[in-house]
Amino acid sequence: MKTPLLLRTTLLFVSVVSFSAGAADWSRFRGPNGDGSTADTSIPLKWSEKENVVWRMPLPGPGSSSPIVSGTRVFLTSYSGYGATTNDPGDIARLTRHALCLDRATGKILWSHAVKATQPNKPYQGQYLTTHGYASGSAVTDGRSVFFFFANEGVFAFTMDGQPLWNVSVGLKAHDWGNGTSPILHGNLLIVNAAIESDTLFALDKTTGKTVWSVRGGFPASWNTPTLAKVGAREELIVNASRRLRAFDPATGSELWSCRGIQAAELCPSVVVRDGIAFVLGSPNGQMMAVRAGGSGDVSASHVVWEIRKGSNVGSPVVHDGHLYWANDSRGILYCAKAATGEIVFEQPLTGQRRDRIYASPILSGGRLYFVSRTSGTYVVAAKPQFELLAHNVIADDPGVCNASPAVADGQIFLRSDRLAYCIGTRR
Repeated sequence: MKTPLLLRTTLLFVSVVSFSAGAADWSRFRGPNGDGSTADTSIPLKWSEKENVVWRMPLPGPGSSSPIVSGTRVFLTSYSGYGATTNDPGDIARLTRHALCLDRATGKILWSHAVKATQPNKPYQGQYLTTHGYASGSAVTDGRSVFFFFANEGVFAFTMDGQPLWNVSVGLKAHDWGNGTSPILHGNLLIVNAAIESDTLFALDKTTGKTVWSVRGGFPASWNTPTLAKVGAREELIVNASRRLRAFDPATGSELWSCRGIQAAELCPSVVVRDGIAFVLGSPNGQMMAVRAGGSGDVSASHVVWEIRKGSNVGSPVVHDGHLYWANDSRGILYCAKAATGEIVFEQPLTGQRRDRIYASPILSGGRLYFVSRTSGTYVVAAKPQFELLAHNVIADDPGVCNASPAVADGQIFLRSDRLAYCIGTRR
């Protein structure tokens, strides 16, 4: 680990006084708390191409990043020039990623920055890269600047009005399955999981892009966005990797504890922490663990609360009223389990005989869970230990694939397919 460039006390002070996005904003992947939950209970239950669509906007290319919302702006990413179809992907030298800012009221693209591919990328082929493409990481904002992570092209910072601030490389490697992590903010630090690009976890000064600390090594198969959690009086930064769950001091990068984890070729779900327990999903065959956070050193023998052979390989879970909810990514099955024990309360197919895949992580609002499937619409389910389907929302005239998780702000839902961005709700 590199020596920190800033004193820990300075970082803690900056964390207290730094500006942040508005309380009603959805400033990062999975929302301001990173757990998919929102206190906003006024978002719509039902919508279609004819109902509750405020606007829809064609995008300059496909993408799987989730939208984020800050004030009057919506940010997301897409790519163009290559990889639109598997039959005719085109010339990989023309691959371009786009950092996009949309007007929240109308969906109009206010600004777009094209990032040409200068580093080698893997071809658009195979089972995994073709399901999500080359723009999968979601942006993050503090309300003053917005940050995008474009895999081995680096991290890019802009003002809210689209003026470039800085960009830095965090590693040059590319993977056959692409990139999937999103950056997060902690005070003055921008945390980037560059496991694929350089097997390194970075903390960058958000004003300059300079490395404040970094931890290199020990992040195999880590496609997940890091999780920040308050455990007692201590803050922890938790990252899931194959065979190892690791927690760090977010101010310095010092490792606090680690635990044996799920062995998998890719670990995409973000860890969710509630009441001091970290809930960890992974494995194509389905696996889940509950690990008590707040330990020291190797806690494998003392802090594993329970393990079950049910899980998801892509979408993250939601915790509500003592229960866990998640959807299996490949079978379209919704699971509910007791958070204290891991006991399965119910498992229910959501997508019928089609068994559509669900790559998006769910959101929780007002006792409702919203699950976006890839091709068969959004399923709204009661967040309770008895299965109840409340709505199935389909936009019939959009044949695009949906991999992105929804964003919520002031009674509106923001969705995107690989063709269009949407604002769902009532016009403000």
